[in-house]
Amino acid sequence: MNAINEKTNTPQSSRKAVKLVIQNWIRLLNVKLGWIYDFDIIVIKYARYIQLLKVLEGHEGIVRIVKFSPDGQKIVSSSNDTTVRIWDFVSGKQLQKCEGHSDVIYAAEFSPDGHTIVSCSRDRTIRLWDVDSGKERMKIEEHISRVWEVNFSPDGKYIVSGSSDRTIRIWDAISGKAIKKLIGNSYDAQSVQFSPDGQMVLSLSQNNTVVLWSVQSGKILKELKGHSDYILRAKFSPNGQFVVSCSRDRTIRIWHVKLGEELKKLEGHLFWINDVKYSPDCQTIVSCSDDTTIRIWDVKSGREMQVLDGHSDWVMGVDISPDGDTIISGSRDLTIRIWG
Repeated sequence: MNAINEKTNTPQSSRKAVKLVIQNWIRLLNVKLGWIYDFDIIVIKYARYIQLLKVLEGHEGIVRIVKFSPDGQKIVSSSNDTTVRIWDFVSGKQLQKCEGHSDVIYAAEFSPDGHTIVSCSRDRTIRLWDVDSGKERMKIEEHISRVWEVNFSPDGKYIVSGSSDRTIRIWDAISGKAIKKLIGNSYDAQSVQFSPDGQMVLSLSQNNTVVLWSVQSGKILKELKGHSDYILRAKFSPNGQFVVSCSRDRTIRIWHVKLGEELKKLEGHLFWINDVKYSPDCQTIVSCSDDTTIRIWDVKSGREMQVLDGHSDWVMGVDISPDGDTIISGSRDLTIRIWG
């Protein structure tokens, strides 16, 4: 049985919204120069108090990753219960339950055209699923250890995967054949992602480093170092100019891709930070943590704008809708939450 719980406005949430606006007014009164521009940005983008809209229930294990479809109308989730599930964003109803993996599913995401889902698992396989039917289209079994993450290239022609076998592999999304193997990681290859132009791939290494690779040459271009503990996730900004990473060291760091330099360090989470994501306009970052919170950050100032409370256990994954208006989160409490 899949349940949908909806949360409506309460006097308490209204008071919080008013408090947030007042805090912004006070800060703005202290700004001596450029206050009109700053006021516009704050009121338009941040004064809207983000709150819990829906709770989606159905998974019987930890919800690890949640992702929007390219059109923002569907959500895909992966779980320790060995299923991939597809949800309708508006109604919150489960549309498909994709079964086939035999172990924990670490990640899943939609293809750029929205018709296919790719997933990866501790069972060492990568699987492709038809969104409309929920049926398995393809199984790739060449990795010799768990597969941590998968990501479609921006044109949807390729898939990159990272594994505990210390390889990063690029696959033809139609045939499932391996077309390139990136070798050079001395540790597990995690949190792999194509750059927005498809020319680079990032991966994580257990020596607290974000690694940037050339897709064409298969060689390492840059290593981003600064975290003091294991990095759990890294993502390119939508414009490809920056990388954001999060770590067990309880910090989020923003890196300049071309320069290979750290630009900002964001602090506020109390425990490990599990996932992080840029908004479509590159002005905001959303993160989630073992401290059970989701936090919203202003990129320009590095300030924490809002803390979202609601999950009762570790928050494992977050995503932002294509229009930038909605946040989704998945948790160890077995729920998916929609915020807006």
